[in-house]
Amino acid sequence: MELQERLAEVRDRIGKAARSAGRAADGVSLVAVSKTFDADAILPAIEAGQRIFGENRVQEAQGKWPSLRAEFEGIELHLIGPLQSNKAADAVSLFDVIETVDREKIARAIAAEADRQQRKPRLYVQVNTGLEPQKAGIAPDDTEAFVDHCRSELGLSIEGLMCIPPADENPGPHFALLAKLAARCGLEKLSMGMSGDYETAVAFGATSVRVGSAIFGSR
Repeated sequence: MELQERLAEVRDRIGKAARSAGRAADGVSLVAVSKTFDADAILPAIEAGQRIFGENRVQEAQGKWPSLRAEFEGIELHLIGPLQSNKAADAVSLFDVIETVDREKIARAIAAEADRQQRKPRLYVQVNTGLEPQKAGIAPDDTEAFVDHCRSELGLSIEGLMCIPPADENPGPHFALLAKLAARCGLEKLSMGMSGDYETAVAFGATSVRVGSAIFGSR
């Protein structure tokens, strides 16, 4: 199956999952995760109309997206991997959405750069729903206080929450928890679901899903 066929299939399955959950199909955005793929591999997705892409690393994204953006209008770029504070300036400059605000130091660095550059990327707080020690993210019990701190103390506009459930667990309870936390914080956007579980995420209210291998193939 060609990339454009795989992309069409993912879009179709998102639409079906949304309708099954009583939701509008256009209420779920597809973030095509293009990390590790070069510009030539990404091009067929852009030509098929895909405009929202996710990258894990700032430096890798810098190497391919400026030229693609110069050629194609309407590209929206999401940072979905961990951000180091020394890369905050580059991230604020390059990305439209940063989904991995996961600690005080990063929030402060983004706030400083957003002010300096007069550029305000949309922001998501990453929640470590499984409390996994090796994984980034705010603990669920600390999420409301952290979102409030970002808003009131740092002047950041938080758009939503993001999570990556433990690989060996049923993702449903984690998606349900994220939706509950978002409601408590007054947030409407939920970035959750990847290639193996995006339909489940849609059923639990995801407003965007991050799908890579189901579109681009294995890395």
